[in-house]
Amino acid sequence: MADDNFAEKTEPATPKRRSELRRDGKVVKSMELNSALGLLGGSIILYVLGGGLIAEIANVMRQYLSLSYGMDLSQTNAIAIAGNVASRFLLIVFPVLLVIMGIGILSNVAQVGFLFTTKPLMKGFSVMNPLNGIKKLGFSQGSLIELGKSIIKILIVSVVGYFALKTLIEGSIRLVDSSPIEIFSSMGTGAFAVSMKIAAVFFMMAVVDFIVQRRKFARDTRMSKQEIKEEHKSEEGDPQIKGRIRREMVKRHKMRMMANVPKADVVVTNPTHYAIAIQYNPAKMSAPVVVAKGKDLIAQRIKEIAAEHNIPIVEDRPLAQLLYKTVDIDEQIPPDLFKAVAQILAYIYKMKKLKRGYGKN
Repeated sequence: MADDNFAEKTEPATPKRRSELRRDGKVVKSMELNSALGLLGGSIILYVLGGGLIAEIANVMRQYLSLSYGMDLSQTNAIAIAGNVASRFLLIVFPVLLVIMGIGILSNVAQVGFLFTTKPLMKGFSVMNPLNGIKKLGFSQGSLIELGKSIIKILIVSVVGYFALKTLIEGSIRLVDSSPIEIFSSMGTGAFAVSMKIAAVFFMMAVVDFIVQRRKFARDTRMSKQEIKEEHKSEEGDPQIKGRIRREMVKRHKMRMMANVPKADVVVTNPTHYAIAIQYNPAKMSAPVVVAKGKDLIAQRIKEIAAEHNIPIVEDRPLAQLLYKTVDIDEQIPPDLFKAVAQILAYIYKMKKLKRGYGKN
């Protein structure tokens, strides 16, 4: 087993392995893709609803500022006013928060599908223990790679944001003689343009990160050939146990078959290689039935049991071979062989009658 742990993992994870990892909450997911989509969706929704949101916020501010002239601003009143203003602001921006939350949920579903598992939460206190986190502090290859990725992302976003703001500032000179409404409108449009450029770049980086995470997950979940063999063995069962069960079933089948030999009316032989025991009850059967058959040693045992119970044994090589190859146990004789079997049965019945007649005399 120790060698299995160090076996080279070159094979992709099997569907069963991927299903087990999924149940444990281990799936391919990029948190940066969620953030990028949230930023992109938030920017769009703010651009669409921004004018209405600003107007509603202005109305709330205007209302409370107009009431403040004749109001006793005690500590109790100030706290009440602040609570009312905060609650109304929350109601105003709630649609935006709801849309961003929905985008986050849809992004997760798009990446991993519908998945609900509590296994990551069942690892106990050790996961949340800050001492364990302190022990893991330090520089590793993985942490250095993540740090490098973060620095590169910050640099790219900073460069894009800088040039976007530079263009916006250069174009703001024409607003010197504009009205306040035009200035605020231009500022809103410019802010949307900057945020969209940053969100677009962030989204492209997130897509690349998702592809990298997908490849990394596929590489980290590879299995060795021995692991795949063990999995197949666990699914299909141990070949030794299956062989033992099969042998036991064959043994019991032979025992049941031998128990049916005394019920036969005749045993047709090859004479040494094959033996087929046939039973026929005209009151219950529409055709003769093979109740036992065997080859070599089993054929010898069938003949021995037949002899012990005075069952007639008839040698017919072609018929014995055909019956052994074409008729299974508990099956009726086929029509093309019925005539040959009927002749043998008729001969047996005739001989039995003659014996009974001699016995009476």
